[in-house]
Amino acid sequence: MKKRSVLFGTAALLIVLAAAGWMNRKALILWLVTTLAKDRDIAPYSPVAWNEGPAAAPAGERPPNIVFILADDLGINDISAFGGGVAEGRVPTPNIDRLAKEGALFAQAYAGTASCAPSRAMILTGRYPTRTGFEFTPTPDGMGRMVSMFSDNSRSGLPPVDWNREADDKVPPFDEQGLPGSEITIAEILKGAGYHTVHIGKWHLGSGQEFGANAQGFDESLLMASGLHLPEDDAGVVNAKLDFDPIDRFLWARMQYAASFNEGPLFAPGGYLADYWTDEAVKVIRANRNRPFFLYLAHWGVHTPLQATRADYEAVGDIKPHRLRVYAAMVRSLDRSVGRVLAALKDEGLDENTIVVFSSDNGGAGYVGLPDVNAPYRGWKLTMFEGGIRVPLFMRWPARIAPGTRVERPAGHIDLMPTFAAAAGAPLPPDVAIDGVNLLAPDPPARADNALFWQSAYYRVVRQGDWKLQVTERPKKTWLFNLAADPTEKTNLAEREPARVAAMTALLDAHRKAGRAPLYPHTIEVPVAIDKTLAERVGPGDELIYWPN
Repeated sequence: MKKRSVLFGTAALLIVLAAAGWMNRKALILWLVTTLAKDRDIAPYSPVAWNEGPAAAPAGERPPNIVFILADDLGINDISAFGGGVAEGRVPTPNIDRLAKEGALFAQAYAGTASCAPSRAMILTGRYPTRTGFEFTPTPDGMGRMVSMFSDNSRSGLPPVDWNREADDKVPPFDEQGLPGSEITIAEILKGAGYHTVHIGKWHLGSGQEFGANAQGFDESLLMASGLHLPEDDAGVVNAKLDFDPIDRFLWARMQYAASFNEGPLFAPGGYLADYWTDEAVKVIRANRNRPFFLYLAHWGVHTPLQATRADYEAVGDIKPHRLRVYAAMVRSLDRSVGRVLAALKDEGLDENTIVVFSSDNGGAGYVGLPDVNAPYRGWKLTMFEGGIRVPLFMRWPARIAPGTRVERPAGHIDLMPTFAAAAGAPLPPDVAIDGVNLLAPDPPARADNALFWQSAYYRVVRQGDWKLQVTERPKKTWLFNLAADPTEKTNLAEREPARVAAMTALLDAHRKAGRAPLYPHTIEVPVAIDKTLAERVGPGDELIYWPN
């Protein structure tokens, strides 16, 4: 009898434990993910030994150096050059603005897409995802499942994030979700033309012998090997965690503070990432002052996790809410980086004949809960409304570009590769279809069908002239806007212009039909409110769209 009581007691205890485990499964999974993700060995900080160029510059004319500075998730209204600025203009960006004042401002500039990695691939190749197959942003193993589990639709009013387990099983490991090595990048083209090529910062196009920055044409690469801007408990950091954002929870759980050089062992960076990478960029400029170089400085700011130095946090003043103050401090660090790069070029006598380009990989994210980052445009990162794909694009080259140049015709990330190649006098690869055009040509060639395209699975967009068509399957909807009359996309003309919708839909169909399938399937579909941040509750009448990735 006693034995039976023990058995019943044990069974009851197991049931209670199982029930408790089920009730707390999210916390347990978060703990497990955190524990497994942060077991990588990271060595102490180690100085990078950059390759030194010649002691003296060769005689004769040399092609321009090219410095491309890319921010991450920076909203167009975060730049004061457009008359706005973060926190209602309280944190100006004078160094970034200087690029526009002393060079060219592209007034209608577009990211390759509304998420980061495909935009980066288009920058490097000048080709659409329908040609490369690199259509979706690589996500770390387990991210889709965890984001779907932690999406709190009871708070936001949004439908849940959909995660497709069957599709996820078909996706390669994170490091192998890369831009194919067969693609020819601008780094490879410039390297072949005698340039020394250097990458610093975020990559997000795969790693290893086929996909890494060294494999894709960069002589040297200082890589962001994880995602913290500083250690979470660093005395000099101010953190802002976003309890309403499942992506943020995943990043804090998984990310470490780590770098690697030329895909070597991990080591701790030498400071707050934006400042550390700028320190190293200045060293690269000095080391290569006597030979042409291409420097791709790919910042992580202002991407979450939101972390700022305490000095920047104090410098921006008493901004509310806390996350906006941290975000503003991150913008300040980006602007300081641009100023330091420009100063280094001047100090080394390279100022006149260096092309400096600044942009963001896509628009500001609604999931940071800051409503004005893309003002006045609708939408966010993960939508292809103007807020998701309109980006700053400034180009300074004193030897060639007159100060205060303003370019009104549409320009895009897709155009940077052929523009850089032309400036360097380097031929484009034969027998490779390049979709971009040279933005610096006296008479830029016309685009095919006068059109720019965007595509993420079933969500497809084309801009032809001043007209922009968006079509998606979830929800099944069509939007048509005349951007000349309605740049903020308030009036949907699809029902009034059926002939135009049909013609532009045919363009989208032809674009997709002429291309290839994605390299791997999308695994999640994320609901996004077009006009509200994730910190705001969605209600009846609010327009939603799903982002497939």
